[in-house]
Amino acid sequence: MTSQAVIIGIAGGSASGKTSIAQQLYEYFKGNHRVMILKQDDYYKDQSHKTLEERVKTNYDHPFAFDNELLVKQLTQLKQKQRIEKPIYDYTIHTRSQKVEIIEGRDIIILEGIFVLAQKEVRELCDILVYVDTDSDIRFIRRLKRDISERGRSLESVCSQYLDTVRPMHEQFIEPSKKYAHIIIPEGGSNKVAIDLLITKMKSIIDDIKL
Repeated sequence: MTSQAVIIGIAGGSASGKTSIAQQLYEYFKGNHRVMILKQDDYYKDQSHKTLEERVKTNYDHPFAFDNELLVKQLTQLKQKQRIEKPIYDYTIHTRSQKVEIIEGRDIIILEGIFVLAQKEVRELCDILVYVDTDSDIRFIRRLKRDISERGRSLESVCSQYLDTVRPMHEQFIEPSKKYAHIIIPEGGSNKVAIDLLITKMKSIIDDIKL
């Protein structure tokens, strides 16, 4: 019987450094095991039934914006090393693309997203739970730079979104989920000691289930 995949869930606030940590773990393990990064953002709900104006108003920092049922279903399949058809979210039209990505079973799944620890069904499928704990001012500055340089946003729109949705949703849903973490990493991808400790723990779990 094929052993189950190891799932590492990485959560934290917007621009906390989740992607950087996920990428470093991916780079470390990709030579020895079949490994992939799965982004929770791929599972935003389909909004094709709404007008573009309605889609733009979506609060993407609220749990209701995600198709949690599909994520749990496909994460369960990946846990059993089964093939899935992963949705692709098209940010240019603010809804799910008609295309899907075929993903074969892997040994290690690195799941990253702001609500990975906040949602019980997702959390319980993970073998290791990580929370990236970065100060709010640092996260805001990173988000501001990213959205202006990479997404063509204005200073005013970034600030408005942060105050209206990002910060209150973080305080209501994301920050409280930190209590579920097995490992808390301050300051994101620059914390090399914490990442090394996480890699050591991952090695131990992988050895235990004899991948």
